[in-house]
Parts: sequence; structure tokens; C-alpha cells
Amino acid sequence: MSSKDTLLITNANVWINGKFQLSHVAISDGKVIELGEKLASSESDFKNCINAEGKYLVPGLVDMHVHFREPGYSYKETIKDGSRAAAAGGFTTVCTMPNLNPAPDSVENLRMQLGIINRDAEVNVIPYATITKLRMGHELVDYAALAPMVAGFSDDGTGVQDEEVMRAAMKGIAPTGKILAAHCEVEALLNRGYIHDGEYAHLHGHRGICSESEWKEIERDIRLAEETHCRLHVCHISTKESVDLIRDAKVRGVLVTCETGPHYLTFCDEDLKEEGRFKMNPPIRSKADRDALRRGIIDGTIDVIATDHAPHSAEEKAKGLEKSAMGVVGLETAFAAVYTTMVKTGLIPLERLIEIMSITPRRILGLPATDGIRVGMQADLTILDTNTEWVVNPETFHTKGRATPYEGMLLQGCVATTIHKGKVVF
Repeated sequence: MSSKDTLLITNANVWINGKFQLSHVAISDGKVIELGEKLASSESDFKNCINAEGKYLVPGLVDMHVHFREPGYSYKETIKDGSRAAAAGGFTTVCTMPNLNPAPDSVENLRMQLGIINRDAEVNVIPYATITKLRMGHELVDYAALAPMVAGFSDDGTGVQDEEVMRAAMKGIAPTGKILAAHCEVEALLNRGYIHDGEYAHLHGHRGICSESEWKEIERDIRLAEETHCRLHVCHISTKESVDLIRDAKVRGVLVTCETGPHYLTFCDEDLKEEGRFKMNPPIRSKADRDALRRGIIDGTIDVIATDHAPHSAEEKAKGLEKSAMGVVGLETAFAAVYTTMVKTGLIPLERLIEIMSITPRRILGLPATDGIRVGMQADLTILDTNTEWVVNPETFHTKGRATPYEGMLLQGCVATTIHKGKVVF
């Protein structure tokens, strides 16, 4: 075997067939060529070697919901910076949301974005196309033409308000087999709010966003998905009612999946500070909501963790809770945040974390499915260190964004190495 573009990972706890086994893994030409406790090849056959003793080797993490801001808003983030942040967070595949300029609402506009991705991305970046033209919620896009090039369809950042438009969109998307990733928000119920309509808002004179603004539209979209047989994926759920609605829909056989973000599992509105790094949409909600989301992870109602990584400039995030832009970064803290909140506390085993951050997102997106690392698969892999503790310092991030509610927190678990197509990218 030639040593060119070869990598040997030794002594790792390797995710194989849904469980961890001590193994070595040999990689050549971007693929896994051998694995086991004893390999036919020797260490001298490989150009690069990594001793992963005490660490965990898993299929690369997948984030179904990120904002890389290019084209149109590259001062906030670029494909290059965002994909570097993804690699640093252990993600080998990410899906970018379509609130861009121009919006990916046509093949021509989508190809502009794909050109930047092909040139600059350091991991696998798959865009979403819009549900409606310009994300305005009125005119449908050409789903059949766009479907082969996208992860799915979303107007993320705005919910489709008109029920007839959403019904027509679901009917159009259903035959493509792609997901409709719904940002669920009833705009008429927002009342110019910007944080959760709870105890903190009431005590500090802030305008709140009621929980009903989220779950009411989820209730509608589940009903429409049941009617149209469209694959509905509900973005960034944050309320206990949302969990209940989705749990009940799954029991009825509705084609619905959902995600929540690490910060909704960690924080509640009692933790808010008068800083823009605590402002995102949907907002961090009550302790009861947080606990319901945790139960949703435990019982399988919530399918995946997605960061909703949403970088803004320092100026845009320096205006406090009321006036800062909505959105926080999350790629580089995601694994550690979920490990610290859910695994270290004993709420879920590490195996469940791998399911919700790697295995299930692949299934939902229609990517090559895997129950674990196997010979012949593309070597998109992540080595996880569950022992290291570190304090979150946004100044060390690879993303352009710095706003994170985890700033200054002690987290446990980090990404040791990220491998994309057989090459170390972090």
C-alpha cells in the first residue's frame, strides 16, 4: 500500500454497529479500508498516525441547521470561516439556511451559492432552498428543479403564515422526498417581543414572545403534513407544548421529525443577562420548557441536535437584549455543551448523543446511512475526547461570530480531531 494520503487511527473506542468497540482504523484514498483489533497492514505503511487511546471515534457529526451568511452577508460569516468552525466542532456535514442575498429560490441563485461552497468549504456543506420566493411566504419555488441540489426546503427566519400557501408547498415538496424544514412562528402573536414571555421579562420590563407563537404553528403544520404526507422537520423547538404535539403526532404516524439546540437544553430564562449573547429566536424559555426538551431527548421525541449557528457582527450583538440582532454561534461548543448537560449528568448515555448528533441527521437528510464505521465508507470521522475540561473563550473561535451564552462556562468534552474525506481538517 502506498503511504500517500493514508491515515491510521489506533486504540480508539470505535462506533461499530451501534456500540463502541476497541479498534484500529485504517484509511486510504478517502475511505476506510480496514478496521479491527489487529490489522493486516503495519504502522509503517501509513503517512499519518493518530493514537486515540481513551478517545471515541465516531461517524462525523452532522448539523442540519446553520447560517453561513454567504452570499450577501459575508461580513457576518463566510463559507470558509463557517466550515472551519464546523470542522473545529467535529462536524463533517452541515446544512445552510437560505436567508441569503440572493436567496436560493431558483436554480440560478442556488448555483451561485454552490460555486462558493465548491471553492471554499472545508467540510461537506449542503444548502437548503427556500419554500417561497424571496422567503416572503407567497409564491412557491420550483421544488422539482431544486430538489437534487439541496438538503430540503425552508424559509427559516420567517414562518409561512398563510395556511393555503403552506398546504400547496407541502403538496409540491412531498413528491421530491425532501424535508420541509419549518420555522414555526405565528407572527400575529409576537407582539414585538424579543425574549421569552416569562419571569425574567416581567421582572425587567422586557417585551416577551409567548410560547403559543411557536406551538400554534407547529400544530397547524403537523395537521397539514398529516394531510399531504409531506416530510415535516420542525426547526429549533423550544416549548414543552411543542414536544407534546410532536410526540403525539409520531404516535399517529405523521411524517414529522424535529430538532432543538444545545442552548435550549442548558439554559432557562432565569439564566438570562442583559447581553446580546443571550438573544436568539426562538428565545431561551422557562425551566419547565427546558426540562420538557430534555425529556424529549431522552424518550426519542426530539430526533436531532442542531445548533442554529447564527453569527452576527460584534456591533450587531452589542446592543443588549432589546436591540441586538437575533442569533448566537454554536458549532464550536455544541458537542461539549450537550455532553456536559446531558451525558455527564447521567440523563443520556454517550451512545444517545452520537445518535442525535451524527446518525439520525444522516437518515433524515437521506445521506448514506450508517450504524457505525465500516470498511468502504467515506472517511468522514470525528475523534471525541470526553475527559478534557475547558472554559469557553469566544476569542479562540474559528467563526467570525463571538456571541455565545456559553462564554466563560466550564464545559467537559472536546473535539480532538475531525477527518473529512480521509484528511484531517481539524
